[in-house]
Amino acid sequence: MENKHQVPVTVLTGFLGAGKTTLLNRILTEQHGQKYAVIVNEFGEQGIDNDLVVDADEEIFEMNNGCICCTVRGDLIRILSGLMKRADKLDAIIVETTGLADPAPVAQTFFVDQDVANKTKLDAIVTVADAVHLSSQIEDHHEAEEQIAFGDVILLNKIDLVKDENIDVVTKRIRKINPFAKIIKTTKCGAPLKEILNLDAFNLKRILEVEPDFLESDHDHEHDDDVTSLSFVSDKPLDMEKFQNWFGKLLQTKGQDIMRTKGILDFKGENDRYVFQGVHMLMDASPMGKWPDDKERSSRLVFIGRNLETMNLKEGFEACKSE
Repeated sequence: MENKHQVPVTVLTGFLGAGKTTLLNRILTEQHGQKYAVIVNEFGEQGIDNDLVVDADEEIFEMNNGCICCTVRGDLIRILSGLMKRADKLDAIIVETTGLADPAPVAQTFFVDQDVANKTKLDAIVTVADAVHLSSQIEDHHEAEEQIAFGDVILLNKIDLVKDENIDVVTKRIRKINPFAKIIKTTKCGAPLKEILNLDAFNLKRILEVEPDFLESDHDHEHDDDVTSLSFVSDKPLDMEKFQNWFGKLLQTKGQDIMRTKGILDFKGENDRYVFQGVHMLMDASPMGKWPDDKERSSRLVFIGRNLETMNLKEGFEACKSE
């Protein structure tokens, strides 16, 4: 039963590289007067997203090396239960899932765990979709289709990189999977926050039509076994030219199998730390400001994809270290 003390929860989902962290940073930096707790989940041993989230007053909780919909779901319940002890200081909670998460078990948590259900209320599932890659992602990964199917709001992002006729094709594909969701076309997730937060949009009846066993507690989710992650760390600065040459050649030859790359990089001779983002053949590295005084300078790089063990990634990364 809903009550006035329930804290609304927004689940941000969407496939690898769609722009979830970009949206989260907008939420945390715009002047909306709300106090959020943020739970960030990553697929891989090395946590990167927590460093990509802007410095803000909000509390950031990070769960690594697992998908929020399976291996670390107990952690999600534990963190939510802890937050509820301070519910009077929160306006809302935002859960950003890994790009490989099926949103069904995540949403299910807010109904099948009684303590969580009593104190929180699932406000909406917001799906960020990559207009460039969505069609192929749906073909190759059932998670991408599930993320569209469960979305109450779908941000069709990166439309500046796609021709109008292709945007129409992608929009029709979304509509075929989910005829009910509100679709907002965006560049860099630039949608008004009033169309994303505090919507009271989650419709359990519709979800039960999509997935009749949604409320069954043994709802399991298995990832494609061939999708894995590899993480690398270096306390020694990297040579920028060596890194660019290595990564450029890597994407040219193996880009189709590299679904997602992200990292925080320390380049020799640079005062700034660099954020590195990649989705298939697309990549970008840009300075994100000086290294914090309380952080040791180091480079961390995460790959998510197929056949990673055949790419000699460790050797390539090691060869990028400065002399």
